Amino acid sequence: MLHNFGSINLDHFYRVPHLVRPGETLAGHDYRVGLGGKGANQSLAMARAGGRVRHWGRLGRHDAWAKELLEQAGVDTGTIALVDEPGGHAIIQVDDQGENAILLFPGANHGFDEATLDELIEAADPDDWLLAQNECNALATVLERAHARGLHIAFNPAPMTEDVAALPLELCQLLFVNRGEAEALTGLAEGATADELLEALSARLPATETVLTLGGDGAWYQHGETRLFQPPLPVTPRDTTAAGDTFIGYYLAARQDGMPAATCLERAATAAAIGVQRLGATESIPELDEVEARLGQDT
Repeated sequence: MLHNFGSINLDHFYRVPHLVRPGETLAGHDYRVGLGGKGANQSLAMARAGGRVRHWGRLGRHDAWAKELLEQAGVDTGTIALVDEPGGHAIIQVDDQGENAILLFPGANHGFDEATLDELIEAADPDDWLLAQNECNALATVLERAHARGLHIAFNPAPMTEDVAALPLELCQLLFVNRGEAEALTGLAEGATADELLEALSARLPATETVLTLGGDGAWYQHGETRLFQPPLPVTPRDTTAAGDTFIGYYLAARQDGMPAATCLERAATAAAIGVQRLGATESIPELDEVEARLGQDT
């Protein structure tokens, strides 16, 4: 079982000609609201990929429909608490080139207390996996106590903040980073090559498996002397909002099924490529049969 200590947000999507500039008032030409948050996206992606995932989360009581959506997708939602406080939400602009800008309010995602976290961790079996992102509070505590419990830890430091550098990242077995996150963790300048990023990540965290995602430049897996490359798939993106989350969920589901790293990369990249051709966050995450059909076409 994988336990996802993750955010649950309501995403408010605005389609715009370009991302709003400082001081500008811009009319959008589409609006939708849906389930989001990096935690919820990754749980739902893993469930759609056939993985076994239990979500640890907090959600405003009036947004209980979001919990139901996760449950319908196959996520174990028994550890999602409905609370009498504002839930997390995001304001997401998506421009006509498929790029996005996001304003995030954490809300209930930042309300975890130590007693609750201890209960969740103690209820997990040693050798289970813990997945975490950077949208919930008490992250250092969770990583340390999960490690002490014997859980394997996968971490995605998104959104990247200065606090991430102080986390006990050496406790993580698996690290998912994009280019910007890798640059921030290693101190390398913007524009560093994939080789430079991978070398610097290996020097900082030599025992940690690393997956480096580079969007249109493909993805890399690295552990020790092993380095694998997944070429990008030729697609025209409409909305990249949940592409990274889709990749992570599908990668972890394949890993849970015992697939080798190269296969995990291929399945994750294929799922993300399908998703970026659609609008929305959770709405864009493909079902497993779609991914397998695309993989069959490429063989």
